[in-house]
Amino acid sequence: MKLLEERILKDGVIKPGNVLKVDSFLNHQIDVPFIAKLGEEFKRLYADTPVTKILTIEASGIGIASVAAMYFNVPVVFAKKASGSNMDKDVYFTKIYSYTHNKVNEVVVSKRFISPEDKVLIIDDFLANGCALEGLIEIVRQAGGTVAGVGIAIEKGFQGGGDKLRANGVRVESLAIIEKMDSQSKTIEFR
Repeated sequence: MKLLEERILKDGVIKPGNVLKVDSFLNHQIDVPFIAKLGEEFKRLYADTPVTKILTIEASGIGIASVAAMYFNVPVVFAKKASGSNMDKDVYFTKIYSYTHNKVNEVVVSKRFISPEDKVLIIDDFLANGCALEGLIEIVRQAGGTVAGVGIAIEKGFQGGGDKLRANGVRVESLAIIEKMDSQSKTIEFR
C-alpha cells in the first residue's frame, strides 16, 4: 500500500536493532483518519472471506483492529497479556515470546468470545518473527474456530515471520513489507 509506505518514509524513525518507530501515527499516537484507510484496505483484501471476529493482542494492535472491525461490522477481541482479577477464569491460553521486551508473555482470551463457529481475522500493527501471530493462531485453534487470515500493517520481511506463516498455509496480507532498513543511513527498502 503506497500510502502506508510513504507515511513510513515520512514519519518512521529507524533505531538500531531493526526497530522501526511509527508511534507518531500508528501505535502510540494514532492518526485515526489515516488508519481508517488501512482498515478499509483490509476489508478490500478480505472481501471474499467470511469474517465473524477480529482478534489482536494488546496493546498496539487494538487501534487498527478496531478501525478495521468497523468495515467488517464485527467485534474485536483482544488477547490480554496478563489475567487480572476481573478476567474470566475459563480462558484460552498460550505463551508468546516478545523479542521487543525479551520476555515470555502469558496471553489469554476468554472462552466466551471465540467459538468453533467463528471465522477469525487476526490483525496487528507489526509482523517480524511471527511469535505473536503464532500464539494468536493457537488461541483460535484451541477455540475450534477458523483463521480466516492475517492482516498486518507493517511486515519486516527480512525477519522471516510472514514467509514462515505463508509457508504453513496461513493467508497473510501485509500493507507494507520492509525488505531492508538501515539505522545508519536511515534508509528503508520495501518489497
